[in-house]
Amino acid sequence: MSERLQPGDVAPAFTLPDADGNEVSLADHRGRKVIVYFYPAALTAGCTKQACDFTDNLDLLAGAGYDVIGISPDKPEKLSKFREQESLKVTLLADPDKQVLESYGAFGEKKLYGKTVVGVIRSTVIVDEEGKVERALYNVKATGHVAKIIKDLGI
Repeated sequence: MSERLQPGDVAPAFTLPDADGNEVSLADHRGRKVIVYFYPAALTAGCTKQACDFTDNLDLLAGAGYDVIGISPDKPEKLSKFREQESLKVTLLADPDKQVLESYGAFGEKKLYGKTVVGVIRSTVIVDEEGKVERALYNVKATGHVAKIIKDLGI
């Protein structure tokens, strides 16, 4: 099981394909703050709600200097369908091998309906302009999470 990140840690570097198959790296965002959020599956109720919340608040977050990247184990084709169907504006990246999910502590044992299962742990990691972890939030709720981030960041 992967270790959870702590504030001050160097955010693990990654390069993953987006919904169009283009490579996107964390390094591409150097000099800006990045909200990297991890979600279990595109086109599911909770993940749709969360992605729509980020999209609805994207201008506010961008205005405060934050880029938003969503990462799931879905393939780019499914992310493209998700983006089109829900009119999403956030960058969605595919991590089917789950290597980035694991490096961020967002994959492992979790409770689901009282049972322990292994899967994606809904998480959000805020990375500063220098590539260091500013905040790492694990087992977050899909609903209301974006509003909480905005409040906590004082935006």
